[in-house]
Amino acid sequence: MANIKPRQCTRRQRLLVEAFVANGGNLTKAAHEAEYAQGNSGRVSAYKAMKTPHVQQYLMQAMSEAFGMQAAKALGKISQLSGNAKSEYVQLEASKDLLDRAGFKPIDRSQVQIAGDIHVTIDLE
Repeated sequence: MANIKPRQCTRRQRLLVEAFVANGGNLTKAAHEAEYAQGNSGRVSAYKAMKTPHVQQYLMQAMSEAFGMQAAKALGKISQLSGNAKSEYVQLEASKDLLDRAGFKPIDRSQVQIAGDIHVTIDLE
């Protein structure tokens, strides 16, 4: 988590955020891992910490990094399916998805036809 100034988040706050992101958003487990007090008071303290602006900023950075890691795995899986799936349909869909994400999406064409008469009467009296 590179961009946040170290003095803004305490060690426990950094541990809380990292555990929260790693476990999928379970604040109670993250509070326990980050050594906040046990029980309800620990969860409340962790919740208050998560609401502070500098911890929120650190959370956004941590989530961005986690998404980046998962995106690389997802791309690898789609690439693998595109070339190696047993089903030709799965290969086709994976290939289309790769092309879409690379910016080679086919043009969406839709034709809208409106039929009917419109009558407007304005009475100025």
